[in-house]
Amino acid sequence: MENKPIFIEKQYIGRDYVRISIRIVMALFCFAAYFITEDRERNADLFLVVGCSILIVSIIMMFMLHYRTIVEDKNILLNGLWTTKPVKIDLSSIAKAERIPYSSYLINNPVYNLHKKGTIKFYAGGRDAIKLTDKKGLFYIIGTQCPSEFEQSIKVAMQK
Repeated sequence: MENKPIFIEKQYIGRDYVRISIRIVMALFCFAAYFITEDRERNADLFLVVGCSILIVSIIMMFMLHYRTIVEDKNILLNGLWTTKPVKIDLSSIAKAERIPYSSYLINNPVYNLHKKGTIKFYAGGRDAIKLTDKKGLFYIIGTQCPSEFEQSIKVAMQK
């Protein structure tokens, strides 16, 4: 019998509102510089090309999957981009799962499987994260946009 996942979440690399705002402001600056230039020289055409390129790349990034989080009966599976290895976290080795704010900073870089000072981080967007504490003292911080559902699904999977 095939196990159905308890929880599935997809994190996209280009759907963070702060980064979308930055890209839109840069594109608007390029379009404004294009229209302000009176002689329509080569530089003005370059501003138009750069502004359109920023918009096109922004649209493409909104559909690029950064990683997928799947909570199954006995583990959490994190699949990243094309070249990344999947990460499997065994829930029998997890001592505690709690909801925390991801960071106090306004802008956070997307990360996948970042090992730093005994903590492994996964983040693409959102304000909240789930902090998993391993029985050996290792911490997993997984950023999420659905923190209550993710935390509840982990607790349900840990009880099974």
